[in-house]
Parts: sequence; structure tokens; C-alpha cells
Amino acid sequence: MKTKLLSVKNLQKNYYSKKNEIEAIKDITFDIYEGEFVSIVGPSGCGKSTLLNILNGMDNITNGSIEFKDDNIKLGYMLQSDSMLNWRTVLDNALLGLEIKKEKTKENINNVINLLDTYGLKEFKDKHPHELSGGMRQRVALIRTLALNPDILILDEPFSKLDYQSGLMVSDDVYNILKEQHKTAIMVTHDLAMAISISDRVIVLSNRPCTVKNIYEIKREKNLNPINNRKDKNFATYYDLIWKDLSEYE
Repeated sequence: MKTKLLSVKNLQKNYYSKKNEIEAIKDITFDIYEGEFVSIVGPSGCGKSTLLNILNGMDNITNGSIEFKDDNIKLGYMLQSDSMLNWRTVLDNALLGLEIKKEKTKENINNVINLLDTYGLKEFKDKHPHELSGGMRQRVALIRTLALNPDILILDEPFSKLDYQSGLMVSDDVYNILKEQHKTAIMVTHDLAMAISISDRVIVLSNRPCTVKNIYEIKREKNLNPINNRKDKNFATYYDLIWKDLSEYE
């Protein structure tokens, strides 16, 4: 039986001004289990970013609840931009989160070096960001997030800044790294093909104020890497179903 790490129940978020009240999230309920990769999709402006901010503790809720398995659950946040500092080396960029958290121990430094070595960046540790491809920079950003040993990674459109081919390749990298590291991930994306090919489940949100329209458990003949999962016989069926869900709000 899978361990439930996160439970979101009847989440509601309203914003207030002197003149009116804006309902951003009407009612969202879902669970996240250990080892899952879950994608959240929805119409533009529906409240996906608001939801991520709430999960990260950057915004509060109006009603409902967010319950983690225990108080020790750690979240890691990977943004759209790799946010690398050009004057720092690749290794120093990967260590930045540890520095901020004051957790830059010898053990943690060695762990980051091992991650860079394992995931194809051994020869680039002393290089600077401008010497890396976009895909390599995203790998460094992921390793920087993993360095803090989070239980749940939250990925905000992690491939949107890359061209199509690079995005495909990096999605394979991210998927393989997270599976090998036994991590749980929640990804917000506008790319339906990416969501279906990389996820165990896809949560579809309605238009703003958003609710959960559908939750699809993605079943495949074989669980392969995201690129090859696009060839699965069920891929087109899920794409059509989710596209239909979202088309209702256009």
C-alpha cells in the first residue's frame, strides 16, 4: 500500500480588495502518494500558480485544509527559469540552496558532486552557466533542488523555456533522475503531451475559480521514459480526453 504524503481537501482561496472579493480557487481536493509523478493542467489563468504558491507556503488558504504525512516533510521548488548565477561555477550554483539553508556540510557537498558526476556533468563542475546548454542548466537546477533532499518536488513548467527537442530530452533526464532518487513530484504544465508521457496521474483543473474537473490515472502497457511513453497505445486516448476537458473552457 502506497504511503500518502499530502492530502488537499476542499481547498478554497479568495483575494480581497477594498472594492471586491475575487475567488481564485473554488474547491480542490486530491492526494499525493510517495513515489508518484503527478501533473496538474488547466486553462490559462485558472489558478495553477496560486495552488503552487499555497503548497509551498508562499500564500495562505481561505478555507479547506492541506495535510502532510508529518511535520518533517520537505518540499523542493524548481522554477521555470534555471535561475543560475553566471559568476558562479556549476558546482557552486548546485550548492546554492545548501548555502542558503546553512546546510553546506562536507557530506552534502560530496552528495552534490556525486549527483553531478552521475548525471553527465562531471566535466562541467568548474564551468560557468553560459558554457552549458539549456538542458544541462536544467539538470543543474534539478540537482540544486535535490541537494536539499526534499520529500516532494514541485516543478513549475520546468521545460517551457526550452525548445521542443531539448524539452523532450530534459524530460527524460528529469524523469530518470527522480525515479532513481525515489522522489515524489508535482508538476504544473500547459503541455498535455508532456503531462501524459511523464506522469502517473494527471489532475485537470477547471476554469477560474478552479475546481478539479477530472483526475486521470495514466495506464500504459509498459512504463518507459517519457519519449517512448508517447508511443503507448493509450497515449492518444488520454490526450483526447484531457483536450476535451480543457476545450470546454475556451
